[in-house]
Amino acid sequence: MRMIHCLVLPCLVLSVICGSPSIGASGEPSSGKSEVCTFLPGQGTWLDTDGHAIQAHGGGMLYHEGIYYWYGENKDGPTLNGNRVDVIGISCYSSRDLYRWKFEGLALKAVPDDPKHDLHPSRVCERPKVIFNDKTRKFVMWVHIDDAKYQYARTGVAVSDTPVGPFRYVESFRPNGGESRDMTVFKDDDGKAYVIFGTGWHTHVQIADLTDDYLKPSGVYTNHFQRPGPPTSREAPAIFKHQGRYYLITSGTTGWACNEAMYAVADSIHGPWVEKGNPCVGKNADKTFFAQSTFVLPVAGKKDAFIFMADRWNSENLRDSQYVWLPVRFTDGGIRLEWLDSWDLSQFDKPTKP
Repeated sequence: MRMIHCLVLPCLVLSVICGSPSIGASGEPSSGKSEVCTFLPGQGTWLDTDGHAIQAHGGGMLYHEGIYYWYGENKDGPTLNGNRVDVIGISCYSSRDLYRWKFEGLALKAVPDDPKHDLHPSRVCERPKVIFNDKTRKFVMWVHIDDAKYQYARTGVAVSDTPVGPFRYVESFRPNGGESRDMTVFKDDDGKAYVIFGTGWHTHVQIADLTDDYLKPSGVYTNHFQRPGPPTSREAPAIFKHQGRYYLITSGTTGWACNEAMYAVADSIHGPWVEKGNPCVGKNADKTFFAQSTFVLPVAGKKDAFIFMADRWNSENLRDSQYVWLPVRFTDGGIRLEWLDSWDLSQFDKPTKP
């Protein structure tokens, strides 16, 4: 559920910038010249290779056979009542370098002809995440499905034979009988997969095992971050694993106002989870740099390299919401997210500050 939105800066085409190399007669870069690209977090609109704004909000990432696939909410429509855009579908983009993204189309499309369908434009389809099942050879997408008033509170599942789709919508349900709102999925090193979602109006986070085909919860689950007294709401879960430990980043729920992120660590995915506080440091850390977590991406081929992916929501015009990507830094038993006006993947080759 979209609960943490902030106004953004005026739109600029600056989210990633690449230096232009010399071009030879063949149309290829001249030998000895290499293009250098730089991430500019939150600084305007990130364009795909066709020059269009990337529509991959609340997204997730899949790395498969040397290619990254970025899935996200396509919000290229008018903002309705300050909280949603008619369901258009789930976009898919592909890249080999994480800087330049090709639009592969809508991996999961809206169903405009059936008002009762979960993917009808009047509904909500958010937080897409895709994992690959090595046994079935299927790509499985999980999404948060809701109605316009966020009372439906379900997860939806779709499958495809290819990473770019089209995905076939299977069904929606409330995992283990409870409401499901912001969610993510996680595939562990042993091939087991899990869905992680806010439940009880975000008063706690549930981690649920999936069946071997990744299509349903198995019935095994645990609840976390519940407290006596007034509830502490969490949403926007982003989970990853590093050197045998699990890390989970979430945001609070404060309407359209930005808030402070929280992260927790565990030696087992079902806990116990130990809360560590806000991973962000520096100016505007208490507002998560005016953004909200959506995914943490392991960078292929680089040791200890993870990218924190977040959305800087524009509540007045959701299609112009920007993306904030920052490198994750590991400390003694924890993580740190520092703001960088610009950075590139060579940042992971630099030593971590104590």
